[in-house]
Amino acid sequence: MSAQPFLDFEKPVQELYEQLEKAKETHEKGKIDMSDTIESLEDKIFVAKKQIYSTLSGWQKVQISRHPNRPYTLDYIENLSKDFIEIHGDRNVKDDKAMVGGFGSIDGQTVMFIGQQKGRNTKDRQFRNFGMPNPEGYRKALRLMKLAEKFGKPVVTFIDTPGASPGLEAEERGQGEAIAKNLMEMAVLKVPIICIIIGEGASGGALGIGVGDKVMMMEYTWYSVISPESCSSILWRSWDHKEKAAEALKLTSSDMLQNKLIDGIIPEPLGGAHNNPIEAIDNVKKEIKKQLKILKELPVDQLISERIEKFSKMGVYEDLDA
Repeated sequence: MSAQPFLDFEKPVQELYEQLEKAKETHEKGKIDMSDTIESLEDKIFVAKKQIYSTLSGWQKVQISRHPNRPYTLDYIENLSKDFIEIHGDRNVKDDKAMVGGFGSIDGQTVMFIGQQKGRNTKDRQFRNFGMPNPEGYRKALRLMKLAEKFGKPVVTFIDTPGASPGLEAEERGQGEAIAKNLMEMAVLKVPIICIIIGEGASGGALGIGVGDKVMMMEYTWYSVISPESCSSILWRSWDHKEKAAEALKLTSSDMLQNKLIDGIIPEPLGGAHNNPIEAIDNVKKEIKKQLKILKELPVDQLISERIEKFSKMGVYEDLDA
């Protein structure tokens, strides 16, 4: 999976990559030994990346989370589990292709995987509804969670959505009710739940599979009640202030951890998960195994009470005398 295309703030790195490709091409032709030049350019690329990625803004991290070559839910599942069996349908309306899930195993440990799936090309994006589930997608997710509970298997969810499907038909079929029911049922599910934001985590569309014992974020992802563009369009009637909105929303992984809304950050390779998907997926695997080992030791009553208590503590409120 190539790191291309480059994002707008990666222009210095892009120029160095172009020089590197020309140097390698010349070297391969065998006319001139370009070994020293290639090594020098590779060092410069590393330094430039290090500098750029150490000072990223909130909006730049949003851009990385949307990189078209970033690994998606099925990329994670298929690399984590070689025996994944996808389960389809909500047994009511249809099979929502924007939500995928099924049983698989991580090093012999059976897990129920659930997550939103985006598409790579135009046809696939339409097929997956751009990763925006309809009510039947959330009802399918809940059916799979209940199936995992029945067999005593932990649940791992991968969150990557620009939001739940906003169409009229989705509202007619009960989008709000489907998400709300998931929140209620996940809060009291009798098996461990690990939620990982691997890309975009927007609004109730993300929260619909986001109530867990451990909620983790990949390093260059975002999680918020609204996207920067939508926030900008509401406040300023234009998308022109999306960078300002991204900073104000405090939606990055470091912001979310500081505000105690997530439990940890999973590191990504330098330049983002799309630069080295195998390393990114391996980091996720290590974190899942680590957390499952801890959570499986907890009694069910303690698991549920701690999960409810964790989410009940979120936010700030004040009681006023009548």
